Amino acid sequence: MAEAALKVVEKVEILTLQDNYIEMTAMDNNAVVTRAMPLKDGEIKASILAEHGFSALVKTTVEGKTHTLLFDFGFSENGAAQNVKTLGADLKEVEAVALSHGHSDHTGGMSKMAELIGRTNVPFFVHPAAFQSPRYLKFSEDFKINFPKLTRDMIQQAGLSLIETEKPCPMLDGTILFLGEIPHATDFEKGWPLPHCQKDGKEIWDSIEDDTSVVMNLKDKGLIILSGCAHAGIINTVKYAIEVTGIDKIHVVMGGFHLSGPLFEPIIDRTTEELQNLNPAYVIPTHCAGRKAIMEMEKKMPQQFILNMAGTKLTFA
Repeated sequence: MAEAALKVVEKVEILTLQDNYIEMTAMDNNAVVTRAMPLKDGEIKASILAEHGFSALVKTTVEGKTHTLLFDFGFSENGAAQNVKTLGADLKEVEAVALSHGHSDHTGGMSKMAELIGRTNVPFFVHPAAFQSPRYLKFSEDFKINFPKLTRDMIQQAGLSLIETEKPCPMLDGTILFLGEIPHATDFEKGWPLPHCQKDGKEIWDSIEDDTSVVMNLKDKGLIILSGCAHAGIINTVKYAIEVTGIDKIHVVMGGFHLSGPLFEPIIDRTTEELQNLNPAYVIPTHCAGRKAIMEMEKKMPQQFILNMAGTKLTFA
């Protein structure tokens, strides 16, 4: 595979607009971590909202120029949008949007978030399988839970300019890479058995081939990899980022690792071991990583672990 061009950047900021956890009294700010403390007239009058969803505002800076990407929209219609307002974030700075995959905990807030961007024809990067329909979780022949539809018309109605790609694709002057479809290469990341979809009138397992991540290259530090859910497997994701960019130094692995619940708990130890072998400076599980995986990674990688929260800003420079 030809290596994808990825410009070296001098600073990356990731502001989490929605995540599953919030703790207003953490008091653990440092050079990397800035926790939300939304004040008005010197008083705390609003809380950051935590939901089972993910959204982040990603900024890259090189040679004094900053680019801004919105990565995912969060779950409920108003959740991430309310956090944007509470945090005082400015979505009018957003130059492009990328979607990790088409599940509703990453798409539900699209309309309100697009309104906050405040203009049309903003590039929207997505794998075409995100529009697969119907999609559902199949617990048995008699019990299925449908995912809400995501359609191309919905993207257009939100004023976004659709860019569909299965391949790695540079965004924002080459400072951020949309990773595209991620191969399943490891022997233990087998995917989620519950999702199914209909294709040519037949029910098939939905491998969630639209699952992807975004990647940045921080000067002298290495790759920063941000996933939505990592349905392809977070180790598969990191290894594919290395293959695509030709850069094997990893600075940050962050995002949903989808290790929550009994179907994935058996691979928590192996995933943690593989992350230790990759030896990133920071490991930051979010969203669907799950309590047990988060605790295990904090235990095994205490110097590298960061507990993420809704409203947290992470600065890497």
